[in-house]
Amino acid sequence: MEKTAQLLDLPADAVAGVPRLELVGTGELRMENHKGILAYGSEEIHISAGSYVVRVTGRELELRSMTGVELLITGQIADIHME
Repeated sequence: MEKTAQLLDLPADAVAGVPRLELVGTGELRMENHKGILAYGSEEIHISAGSYVVRVTGRELELRSMTGVELLITGQIADIHME
């Protein structure tokens, strides 16, 4: 997969399907390669990442957008925990 990523000039994690998280300050979380939402609330969101679960906690959390590949969560993010 690493050679494929180099040939296509893509990040290796994107080719492998490994989840990628990007936190912008405390108000925005982007996640690529997710496997779906498991639980949703204004104070806690659980996201499947394949072999583990990403738990986002905070206040006024909102799932702003979601595609089959990427999702965007906004609000006052206090903690991100992987189980």
